Amino acid sequence: MDPIHKLKLRRMTPADLDAVVALDAALSGRTRRAYFERRLAAALRQPELHLQFVAEEDGAFRGHALARVLEGEFGRTQPGLRLEVISVDPAAQSRGIGRALHYALEEQARKRKFADIRTGAAWRDHAMLRFLDGVGYRLAPNRVIECALHDSALGAREESVASPSRDKRGDANDWSAPAANDIEQLARDTADVRLLTAKDLDDVVRIDRRITGRDRRAYMQHAMDEALRESGVRISLAARIEGIMAGFVMARADLGDFGRTEPVAVIDTLDVAPEYAHHGVGHALLSQLFLNLGALRIERVETVVDRKAFDLLGFFYDVGFAPGQRLAFVKKLD
Repeated sequence: MDPIHKLKLRRMTPADLDAVVALDAALSGRTRRAYFERRLAAALRQPELHLQFVAEEDGAFRGHALARVLEGEFGRTQPGLRLEVISVDPAAQSRGIGRALHYALEEQARKRKFADIRTGAAWRDHAMLRFLDGVGYRLAPNRVIECALHDSALGAREESVASPSRDKRGDANDWSAPAANDIEQLARDTADVRLLTAKDLDDVVRIDRRITGRDRRAYMQHAMDEALRESGVRISLAARIEGIMAGFVMARADLGDFGRTEPVAVIDTLDVAPEYAHHGVGHALLSQLFLNLGALRIERVETVVDRKAFDLLGFFYDVGFAPGQRLAFVKKLD
């Protein structure tokens, strides 16, 4: 293993964009400039939510690492860090540069008293799995699940279901349930489903508070900002019944994080107000989301669910999700 000569770690700047894109293209075989442009712009806009480092050796660009602060994801009450990208020049690999970049992230995370660092990797990415093992990651108590749109009960056919009633509850995906009335309609027609906008923040906070018992306005504001401004395509949705927000889904359609080279939609949050549970709101949101993704030629959806969230897992499995090809990892920061 060759020694590292004069390795310098520093914060990433907009001037690094070309070098970051070039290195990433050399590793992945395709350019992802738009993704990195958005991540750099987000870091400039909200520096407290991003950690981005560059490694230089004798003045030459050798690698980079991008991470995003986790606030309320996975039901957490203590902030953490999400490692999104860590890359090293092929000519300089196996010399500790990746470890040095990761240590820089760890050092900053510890200074800010973060609980852990989380990331994900494909189970066939053996080099990344070895790296994560070497720097102390373990399998996380979360499950990465995914759905191909053509395999979903909501995406594979025009699903006809009974219109729900506030007086007679029923699962919009349960065809054996007694009909609430004689009007048959698509799952996405059980509610008025439209694009989520910044004006919906108060309703989003209200629903989240009803579910978690905590006021997480700051986190939900940041989550909405990421969903509405940082994603490559706006696909987050809100469902209303009689003018009242009954639920929402925050999702991103992007190309780049966690080493992805094919477009995928990632569901960050799916919440339904308790008073509208079992009225088909979740199905309506996913049905419209899948319809929109199909029009965008995005064929796969992914999300992360706590392994003990049996109701949520059951809901996702019911509409066609299954264990994915990616694994979730966590490194605790003691």
